[in-house]
Amino acid sequence: MKSQAYRMAMLYDFYGDVLTERQKEFYDLYYNEDLSLGEIAENYGITRQGVRDVIVRAEAVLTELEDKTGLIKRFHTMHGQLEQIAQDAQRIRQLALQLDNSELERLSIQVSDTAQKLLEE
Repeated sequence: MKSQAYRMAMLYDFYGDVLTERQKEFYDLYYNEDLSLGEIAENYGITRQGVRDVIVRAEAVLTELEDKTGLIKRFHTMHGQLEQIAQDAQRIRQLALQLDNSELERLSIQVSDTAQKLLEE
């Protein structure tokens, strides 16, 4: 994956709902709001180590879920495959235009549109 921050954001997006409210809050503040452990600790009246413990536990839960399910890995694989389908459909459309085959052109547009919609979700 691209970077630790990106990886953590993906883990949270896919599995964040399983975290406790406190874990969600600290995780969000640390990774998304870019607050330091000290800043979070000060805002919540706890130690920096206490904040770190909550975040580390949350990371462990999210990482374990990904290790077991592989949803993020499959998401990236399918995303790449959909991009390839969209490219192939565009090439088929070009060939259909050269062959003056309106049915093939219509089908290639349909496949391309479907792939684009799936990529946008």
